[in-house]
Amino acid sequence: MYTPVPAPHTESRPLPPYRALFAVDAKDFTGLSAVQHGPVSQLIPELVDQALERAGLHELRDSKRFPASTGDGVVFGFDPAMLPFVLWPFLGVLDDVLGSYNQQFVGPRIRLRASVHVGPLPDAGRPDDGNGTARNDTHRLLDSRPVKAILAAASEQVTHLAAVMSHRVYEDVVLGGYTGLHPDRCVEVPATVDGKNFSQRAWLYVPSPSGNLVQAGVRAREEPADRADAAPTEPGETSADRYGAGYSGNTQRVGEGAAVMGDVGRDVVYTGKSTSYQGTNQHWGSGDNVTGDKRTGESGDRR
Repeated sequence: MYTPVPAPHTESRPLPPYRALFAVDAKDFTGLSAVQHGPVSQLIPELVDQALERAGLHELRDSKRFPASTGDGVVFGFDPAMLPFVLWPFLGVLDDVLGSYNQQFVGPRIRLRASVHVGPLPDAGRPDDGNGTARNDTHRLLDSRPVKAILAAASEQVTHLAAVMSHRVYEDVVLGGYTGLHPDRCVEVPATVDGKNFSQRAWLYVPSPSGNLVQAGVRAREEPADRADAAPTEPGETSADRYGAGYSGNTQRVGEGAAVMGDVGRDVVYTGKSTSYQGTNQHWGSGDNVTGDKRTGESGDRR
């Protein structure tokens, strides 16, 4: 006998319990040799459990809800009360565990994308537990363009994990002050997935930034670049204010020029006025973020 499919908006029903969700998948998994797929699929949940152990989250490790393998990763639900500890310290510990593994073992590097979300999901000990919009959105966040782009652009020697969290998680847990992860370490991104009708506000956290973040002049404020030609700053003015780039966590401030995410082809000529960012976090869009005129054409494009 078929299970009847309920029609929405026809009657009121109890709301399923809220469950937090964590998912990871491996970068370039499909590029591995067929003989490596099985061992890597088995290795990823082992590394995640090792990180949970090291982060002191033994209870979470042993109480996962509706865990599942995705082939190139894992996904599981858990008590939302544990969200602050998953964001901090677990994500950073997972990055360290991956880095240690990649240094010690010969073979494919294991670099992961991670997503964290929360929402109502059925959890009653049935085969269909964990299925719902929140689960779908968790996987869409995992496949979204920003988190893929940042991991592809980052150094494989330094950056082993790129994590994206939903705005709901960011607002409730990070802005709420319940986690050790400071808001300045998060960057707002438009989470979109190629070929999918999905677009959400989300937040990126990279425990060990590298690659184009460093090449763009992003640096720790406590370690400013030495400037032999530096002129004295005005009272209350920092070197970041004067020279247009400062970094605190994943916060970037751009003075004069353009902040560019992803690959850029052809020439880029910037002719607008200087840009400035006054908020806590930089908001990345897709493409190049500029202030001033942006015109595209043939030779001599001005962007």
